[in-house]
Amino acid sequence: MLAREGRGMTIQQLRDRLDRGEVSSRELCDAALARIDDAAGEGARAFTMVFQHEARTAADVADAQRRGGAVPSPLAGLPVSVKDLFDVAGRQTRAGSIVLDGALPATADATIVMRLRRAGAVIVGKTNMTEFAYSGLGINPHYGTPRAPYDRAVGRIPGGSSSGAAVSVSDDMAVVAIGTDTGGSVRIPAAFCGLTGFKPTARRVPLTGTYPLSFTLDSIGPLARNVADCATVDAILAGEAPVPLVRRPVRGLRFLAPVNYVRVSLDDTVTGAFEAALVQLRAAGAVIDEVPLKAFERLPALQGNPNIAAVEAYWWHRELLAKSEARYDVEIAKRIRGGEGIGAADYIDLLRGRDAYVAAVEAETAQYDALLWPTVAIVPPPIADLIIDPKRYGRINALVLRNTSAVNVLDGCAVSLPLAVASGAPVGLMLVGRRGEDGGLLRIAGGLEDALAQR
Repeated sequence: MLAREGRGMTIQQLRDRLDRGEVSSRELCDAALARIDDAAGEGARAFTMVFQHEARTAADVADAQRRGGAVPSPLAGLPVSVKDLFDVAGRQTRAGSIVLDGALPATADATIVMRLRRAGAVIVGKTNMTEFAYSGLGINPHYGTPRAPYDRAVGRIPGGSSSGAAVSVSDDMAVVAIGTDTGGSVRIPAAFCGLTGFKPTARRVPLTGTYPLSFTLDSIGPLARNVADCATVDAILAGEAPVPLVRRPVRGLRFLAPVNYVRVSLDDTVTGAFEAALVQLRAAGAVIDEVPLKAFERLPALQGNPNIAAVEAYWWHRELLAKSEARYDVEIAKRIRGGEGIGAADYIDLLRGRDAYVAAVEAETAQYDALLWPTVAIVPPPIADLIIDPKRYGRINALVLRNTSAVNVLDGCAVSLPLAVASGAPVGLMLVGRRGEDGGLLRIAGGLEDALAQR
């Protein structure tokens, strides 16, 4: 039964079953749609729109092509979800908000949606998110907050802003999900939901047809069950032909695991899981230096208030705020207002400061193959605790975003890998690479995945 429903399976596993005729795309699609529609599940909170008719039609087309002997793309006939920031022709783009309810439907697909369709993906719907993508927690007062798979009876945050994206994969409502990452919005929910998430170099995937948060920092990436799936989907999003992932063994690779900034204020579960992972990677032959990264001393000035994302978000939202601020999530409006009144000279200082930070990190880490640190400093807290305490919301949001946003400011690429923890609590290990070295980083991530699986 699991084979027919596709639960917990990767792209390759499902593709093999489709090729052998053990399951059809229509069956996979129907199973995914049934899980979305299950009143006892998270579908109503994970999705803002479901494309039942369009998805079934796409699945039927994929089945017909397979019967006709076509050699399909790896994603052909597989259920995929897209974040509600992406334009889908004929549908509104709500960006997780009610402020845009009166907006006209999109007249064309976003570039990444078009590329997914060309690859034969069955797009099952648009996923819920933090309003306007401006928080790492995943809480949404308009459409509800999907619960992370861990400790679901309590109800813990899924991470944001790509909250519904992560839950759509963890709960088998999609094989992979497409999210955006401006400060960690792919990697945080991946870490909190036990998945793998990839943030590419920002310029790698076109943003055309994507509702913006920060035009300087926005990037688009996949959430999936393993590195190979992320690599496959990343290639499709970037307009490249997917090729099998060639994993680079960790033996002899040199990593920096900074002991400052990203290792401060970790909870015990994260500390234990991260340190155990370093032991395991060293046992597999990796060379890991644990020393301070001096360039991190530049980050507080770039990630405080003001910051690049706040200035650019306010520039985009200032007219909407003037007309409809009462309809915004109060926490999101507050964050956007953080960019108000920032002068051109201050903004230029931020951009120049970012350039200096990038140069300092690249110079200081030139001898390393990649960097390692925890994706998020904590495990996901209960949703209720953050809703009833706005001050806690702000503190936890800043802590959750701290480690991931260091990569966005760097204009680097990064993969979050799930770590096994005895309690079942989700912890992510982040592998960080230099800008433009996405393919190399994914190959190293595949090697790490193999090394960490040897338990």
